[in-house]
Amino acid sequence: MMFNFKKEPRNYNRRYKEDYGFIRTLYITWFLYFVVYPAGFFFYNVKVFGRENIDKKKRYLYTSNHTSYIDPPLISIVANKPVAYMAKKELYTSKNLLTRFLVISLGSFAVDRDKPEIATFKTIKDIVNKTKWSLGIFPQGKITPDNSVKEVQKGFITVAKSAKMDIVPVVIKGFDGYAKRLFQKHIELHIQKPISYELPEDEILKIWKSYYSCFEANKEEALG
Repeated sequence: MMFNFKKEPRNYNRRYKEDYGFIRTLYITWFLYFVVYPAGFFFYNVKVFGRENIDKKKRYLYTSNHTSYIDPPLISIVANKPVAYMAKKELYTSKNLLTRFLVISLGSFAVDRDKPEIATFKTIKDIVNKTKWSLGIFPQGKITPDNSVKEVQKGFITVAKSAKMDIVPVVIKGFDGYAKRLFQKHIELHIQKPISYELPEDEILKIWKSYYSCFEANKEEALG
């Protein structure tokens, strides 16, 4: 008789309220204040604008343009509270152990971008109904080196409506490479006014894109 003791890999599309309990919340809070904030200040001189646009007591679906791998920590600076990020499933099998550790330990959950599973939406439901965490999604679905917003996936609107969370667009400006020494880079985070999840899908998308087209226009004007 043959026995198979090989452990099946965990499906991170499905995470539960226990994954967002007291211990992980405490860890995330520690990581935010003792790692993310100091690194953001000393290496990227991060400046945040528009904090008056969000209610500190509310939970939101945070979204932004996708400029680099440090975007999730940057958005956590904006939220100033634990955020569960939707991440592409490929990151959970990455050969980079640091990437895998950070993605899993920081409470993200996986999504199959080609064919989203019901498990992903069950995870969202648990986070919304059984925890105090906010949600985070990058609508472009991938990093765009030139900082522009071109192809945008509408899935974030579906998530917002399902979670009944208003959408907070955050414009990340100034990223042009990873810092290798102190105060080498300068990044600005511009918090826009929340977009109601109750609006029609097309209107939400139009408003969301308008925030980024405005900054892109200013960038082109400066270059010209």
